[in-house]
Amino acid sequence: MAAFGAARAGNHNPNKSSEVIQPPSDSVSSLSFSPRANHLVATSWDNQVRCWELTKNGASVTSVPKASISHDQPVLCSAWKDDGTTVFSGGCDKQAKMWSLMSGGQPVTVAMHDAPIKEVAWIPEMNVLVTGSWDKTLKYWDTRQSNPVHTQQLPERCYAMTVRYPLMVVATADRNLIVFNLQNPQAEFKRFTSPLKYQTRCVAAFPDQQGFLIKPCLSSFFHD
Repeated sequence: MAAFGAARAGNHNPNKSSEVIQPPSDSVSSLSFSPRANHLVATSWDNQVRCWELTKNGASVTSVPKASISHDQPVLCSAWKDDGTTVFSGGCDKQAKMWSLMSGGQPVTVAMHDAPIKEVAWIPEMNVLVTGSWDKTLKYWDTRQSNPVHTQQLPERCYAMTVRYPLMVVATADRNLIVFNLQNPQAEFKRFTSPLKYQTRCVAAFPDQQGFLIKPCLSSFFHD
């Protein structure tokens, strides 16, 4: 873990947006806000996971770089533990790391796949981490153990995932959408093909767990 530095000179910001200090040097792959504090984590294709503390300053937001960690290859996803002390990240190095941000600890590898990890989510009701990969599996992890507590085969590569316990929806290649009831996570609740023409790239569950939204490149679709 390392601190990181000063703002770049000469940033052009025609929209008057608030820009974070020392942004990623390559494409951002995920953004995750802490559930307990004004902390933002970003993962990116420069192999980094970065955290900023955000403070409202009048009409603008001030960012303070807190710390960063590295993966061996591009990082694709991130998630916070529900207590706001720990960050999970996964990526093209086929591993998920657990980073105890608040204590300043070093990242620990807690999950492994045979292909890049595209999605991670912490499920506090089950006290497990779930990881979705391009190796066509979902894996559930007790972070105190080196082996997954359950591996779920998928029809294709995992591209997107959302969790609102007990609802979990996974979007895979070939426009598959798989719905799980996490009260019985070892069985699919429902599987169907997206009615949209393009591959699903984002899926978000409703807060009341009664439906979800899918978003491909060009359009969106509601389902309940």
